[in-house]
Amino acid sequence: MAEEEKLNILFAASEVFPFAKTGGLADVASALPKALAKLGCKVKVIMPKYAQIDEIKYDLKFVCDLPNGGAVKKGRLKGNLVEFYFVEYEHYFGRNSLYGENGVDYPDNAERFIYFSKSVLDFTRLLGFKPDIIHCNDWQTALIPVYISSLYKDPFFADTRTLFTVHNLAYQGIFSKQNMYATGLPWSYFEKDKLEYWDKLNFMKGGLVFSDLLSTVSETYAKEIQSSYDYGWGLEGVLRSRKADLFGILNGIDAKEWSPETDKYIANKYGPLSMERKLENKKLLAGKCGLPFKPGTPLCGMVSRFAGQKGFDILVPALELLLQEDIQFVIQGIGDRRYNAMFTSLRKRYPEKIAVVYKFDERIAHLIYAGADLFLVPSRYEPCGLSQLISFKYGTVPVVRKTGGLADSVQNFEPGSGGGTGFVFKEYSSAALLEAVKRAAGVYKNQKVWKKLIIKDMGLEFSWDASAEKYLELYKKALLKKR
Repeated sequence: MAEEEKLNILFAASEVFPFAKTGGLADVASALPKALAKLGCKVKVIMPKYAQIDEIKYDLKFVCDLPNGGAVKKGRLKGNLVEFYFVEYEHYFGRNSLYGENGVDYPDNAERFIYFSKSVLDFTRLLGFKPDIIHCNDWQTALIPVYISSLYKDPFFADTRTLFTVHNLAYQGIFSKQNMYATGLPWSYFEKDKLEYWDKLNFMKGGLVFSDLLSTVSETYAKEIQSSYDYGWGLEGVLRSRKADLFGILNGIDAKEWSPETDKYIANKYGPLSMERKLENKKLLAGKCGLPFKPGTPLCGMVSRFAGQKGFDILVPALELLLQEDIQFVIQGIGDRRYNAMFTSLRKRYPEKIAVVYKFDERIAHLIYAGADLFLVPSRYEPCGLSQLISFKYGTVPVVRKTGGLADSVQNFEPGSGGGTGFVFKEYSSAALLEAVKRAAGVYKNQKVWKKLIIKDMGLEFSWDASAEKYLELYKKALLKKR
């Protein structure tokens, strides 16, 4: 075992910000390794080399060829203590997107991430870097712990332990059992206590069964995914069987990336002592989105994928009634196209009250956080959620459903005592969401109370430093595991 402050960590992920991103995993895979490096760990991050990654911008240099074709290149981010490596193989990763196009997954995704998982282990052997911990993330890297117990069970990895983190259990990497041939694993691994899932191959299940320790991105979500099919998606039994090895650690946010005092995307920077400038951002946001600027009217923002999981199926009916109130909305996102038609209809009927941005633009997203008064996160389930943590920092009060990381990070505001940090509803229904937004709008009218609330929220601490300390403790637990 390496000394605590000098652990060798190999962090494997299918996406890492700023190189490639489709969701919160990319943010975690960027910020957590950096925080671990600050604690003294030697951290290497490895991901696929997608076509969109700019080799010149990130100064990619050849490191080694891989035995199964392809190569590994090393890149860098200025001022970052972490080393970044990229598995390059044109046939699998030289494409327009990460996992699919036009809403359809690539048909060979199983092969692509089988290849990536093997390449991660081949690379570390070729480099001579013996990881104390390989930190795997979601289904795309879930086969790595399986391989360490089988095809790569050799002296080089004898002291290596694995931590598998579930960022969203709904995406499991379920494929035809014919892909067992591509894994190279014996068919004895295609059994109910291993990789088999309703006569199909389940990558996520492999990670859950074979990793030394498991984690997910909030304490409440760790409990939820063991409770029922609604949260466990058929793997709740597997998770319950590993209850003693499953831990929940709330994600943090990158304080440098998300700060209204230094945000490069907003013109009017502000802090707790200059909140009048937040109003200027609200004016700018309204103008950009074609809404009239109404200083005394609460403006609700939302930045999200258009998906049922994110609460859009209860949001749209609620909007029908909320738009009749003195409230405005700015919603940014892409996803399920059926919501586009619904929003277009609402926009035509309420042009002064709702605006929708049908794309993801970093600049607009930051402006929504900075310019909105309220931030909506009405998710059906939410493993962690970063939006509510970011909105705190920008003095934009979150309205959330009590689930997963939202339950762990937002406490319901009580006007009488001043306790709480946002507006929380429990029942997954349009009526409950409607009531919560109206409650928030009512408090907004009392600007003296509102200003105290947003100043308190801006002072909340959700940095990665505390979360990284907890991961370090998990790594130490994993190293004590015997095989």
